[in-house]
Amino acid sequence: MTNILQKSNDIKQLLQTWRKALHQIPETGMHLPKTIAYITKQLDTMQISYRILDHGAGILAQIGMASSPCILLRGDMDALPIKEESGESFASVNGNMHACGHDLHATMLLGAAKLLKENENEIHGCVKLLFQSGEEIMAGAKAAIQDHILENPHVDAGFATHVISNIPIGVIAYGEHAASSSTLFEIHVQGKGGHGSMPELCIDPIQAAVMIYQGFQGLIARECGVSEEVILTFGQLSAGNSTNIIPDSAILKGTLRTYDKEKREYIKQRMQEIIQGIALTTRTTITLDILNEMDDLHCDPALNDFFAHSIQELNSDFKIINQLHTAASEDFAAIAECIPSSYFAIGAAIDTPQNCYGQHHPKVRFHEDALVIGCAAYTKAALDYIDKQS
Repeated sequence: MTNILQKSNDIKQLLQTWRKALHQIPETGMHLPKTIAYITKQLDTMQISYRILDHGAGILAQIGMASSPCILLRGDMDALPIKEESGESFASVNGNMHACGHDLHATMLLGAAKLLKENENEIHGCVKLLFQSGEEIMAGAKAAIQDHILENPHVDAGFATHVISNIPIGVIAYGEHAASSSTLFEIHVQGKGGHGSMPELCIDPIQAAVMIYQGFQGLIARECGVSEEVILTFGQLSAGNSTNIIPDSAILKGTLRTYDKEKREYIKQRMQEIIQGIALTTRTTITLDILNEMDDLHCDPALNDFFAHSIQELNSDFKIINQLHTAASEDFAAIAECIPSSYFAIGAAIDTPQNCYGQHHPKVRFHEDALVIGCAAYTKAALDYIDKQS
């Protein structure tokens, strides 16, 4: 197929229509009935075969021959539990929001599906397209793998993209260690509540929670070198609801991120040791539970270079840089652990970076020119990879 970027631009209005429709029906987690219904309707119109995956993992479509070489294109489609404040005319009103740009990802993948289907006779292999649920909760990719998306036929390589709200249009980034691991944890502190005037009769869980917060920050500051790139963040500390009542319990929730599995396990062990000491000191009962965990996203260097060259051929003016190395996490890592994979960030800033809101902000917006670039990138990557392998 020639002039892929132009062909992608030719369907820009359709891409915008799809994106706006998906943006208005944001759904979270692994249950995306409206999103799945909308996407499968478009696939039916294009006469593309697909199956809906078990456990809400998403949709797996297939184009070309049921034989090798085979590439998997992945686009996530779940949203976040954020009330939208973007001011867009098509803003969502159901209390959820596509604040990470997954509506763009699903749209770009739909666009690639259309272009690939229209040129299916040129595909001497198989293209699988995964419209994935549950990325934000680090569950969708694992569930999709368990539903055998990488078999029948066996997938030889994976390719995914992600729009970035504060990177300019035309800038595309990739890297070997593209995203960090993510360990989501919850700590429950059980004390003994009572009247605020009589703390001697109580066991204060807030005191213990504050000590945990400070202790964990000290763990990062004093037991992790700067070059080790370890981040520990608390996103929630909840306890009590009155000024004069010492509560019974407190809850802390947070994330641990790193690129080093051994260091991650060391930190988790030290977290346990710290809370055991605080529990003894404060007379509380403290438990730490790992809610979910995803390894870092490690991309294949040779495949990265191949796709970077492929995408550069779309437009010599694209600024493609080998610098993607973020502490954000990405559950495409589960797929990259199984097959050689690449992950590319696509600039989607609507203004200068300093004037743009970041991902997961209720006011974040994305430039729709990124739809054209992403659609073309997915299409070109798939065709070039299959041509090379076959």
